[in-house]
Amino acid sequence: MVSFDQKKYVAGDRLAIITSTDSYEGAFLPSENPSVLTLKLDNGYNVGVKIANIKSASLVKAYKAPKTPKDDVKQNTSLPRVAILHTGGTIASKVDYATGGVTANFTPEKLLSMFPELAQIAFIDSHLVRQMMSENMRFSHYNLLAKAVKKEIDKGADGVIVTQGTDTLHYTAAALSFALENLPVPVMVVGAQRSSDRGSSDAAQNLIAATKFMTKTDFSEVAVCMHNNMQDENCLIIPGVKVRKMHTSRRDAFRPVNGKAFATIDVKTDKIIFSDRPFVKKDPSRKLKLRLFNEDLKVGLLKSHTNMFAEQFLAYKGFDGLVVEGTALGQLPNSKVDEFTAESEKIIDAVRLLTSKMPVVMASQCIYGRVDMNVYKEGRINLQAGVLGNFSDMTPETTFIKLAWLLSNYDKDEVAALIGTDLRGEISERIEDDEFLN
Repeated sequence: MVSFDQKKYVAGDRLAIITSTDSYEGAFLPSENPSVLTLKLDNGYNVGVKIANIKSASLVKAYKAPKTPKDDVKQNTSLPRVAILHTGGTIASKVDYATGGVTANFTPEKLLSMFPELAQIAFIDSHLVRQMMSENMRFSHYNLLAKAVKKEIDKGADGVIVTQGTDTLHYTAAALSFALENLPVPVMVVGAQRSSDRGSSDAAQNLIAATKFMTKTDFSEVAVCMHNNMQDENCLIIPGVKVRKMHTSRRDAFRPVNGKAFATIDVKTDKIIFSDRPFVKKDPSRKLKLRLFNEDLKVGLLKSHTNMFAEQFLAYKGFDGLVVEGTALGQLPNSKVDEFTAESEKIIDAVRLLTSKMPVVMASQCIYGRVDMNVYKEGRINLQAGVLGNFSDMTPETTFIKLAWLLSNYDKDEVAALIGTDLRGEISERIEDDEFLN
C-alpha cells in the first residue's frame, strides 16, 4: 500500500489507481471523506476507492480548464426561430469536476457550443426559467412556464422547447397541454436520461430531434420528444397528455400510453414518419390563451393497496380534490366480506365524505387500459358513492393534472362533467391492441 494524499491533486486531474483487486483510471473529484478517493470514470459513473486499499497511484494528465465559448457565436437569422426554456436537468449541462456533478449552460452561445448542430437547424434563443430538480415542481412553475412560452410566441418564435429533469417531465407536458389553449406553434418538452458527460448521453439527440421536428413539419401541439429505443437512431414525438416515464434509467423510458405517438423522427436522415393519430396544425393567426393553475389548490393522488385504512382517505378531507389509483378497472377496498374486512366499510364511508366535499376521480394503477366501475360490485359501490372518472383511460398523472386544471378554471359542477370529456386528446375513444407496451 502507498500513502495517498488527495491534497496533491486538483479536481479534474486524470489518475491511474491500482488496488489489490482492481484498477481504475478517471478524473479526480474532491471527496468530503478523507479516507475515500473518488474518480469519475469515462463511462460517466463515479467510483469510490478506499485510500487504505490503494497500492499505487499516478498522475496521467493534469487538468486544464476548457476554454470559455466566445460570446460572438454567429447565427443565421433567416432560419426558423426556436426558443429553448430551461428548468434544470442534465440536458444542457456539462461536468463540473470541482463538485463531481454538472453545471448548466443556458446562454445561446454556450448551448450552441455544446450542440453546434442546432445552429444549422434554427436560430436559437435560450433562457433560464428555473434551475431545479423536477420533483420540486409545483403548479406555480407550470404557470411560470406557460407565461414564458407565451412571451416567446408573442416575440415570434416558430416553436418552443421546454427542458427539464425527466422524473416529472410527463406531469409538465400534461400541465402545458391544458394551460396553453389555442397554440399557434408547437411546444416540445425535452429531457435527458443520461447526463451529458457520458458517452451514452441522449441529450443531444433529443434536443436536435425536437428542433428538427418543429421546423420541418406543420405540427402545433404540446408533445414530448425522447429516444424511441436504446440506439441513437430516432426519437418519438409523444402527446403531452398520453406519455409516461416507464423506466428509471433507459434512454427510451418515455412511452405513449393508451394512444399512439404522433410521429417518429430519424435524426440522421431527417425522415419523419407520422402515425395515424390526428394533430392540430400550425396557424400563426391563432391567438394563444393561457388557462393557468390556481397555485393554492391542494389536489391529492392516493394509490389503493391491500390493508388500507379509512384514515388514509380522510387525510385528504381538507383538500380541493383527490385522484385515487384504484386497482384494475377501478376498485377500492370497500366491501366487508369476512371478520377481517370491517375496515372496508369505514373506507367507503370516508370516500362518501370526501365526494360530498370535493371531486374524487378514479384512475387505474394498471397504467394501460380503461376504467370501468360498472363491471364489479366494488366499482359500482364507488360510482354510487360519487366517484368520478368512469371510462377514462388517462394515466394517474394526467388525471391529477387535469383535475387541478379544471378546478382552477371551472366551477364544481363543470368539473364533474369535464373530467370525463376529452379536451386535449387525453381520453381515447378507442384503445388499439398494438398500443400496449409500444
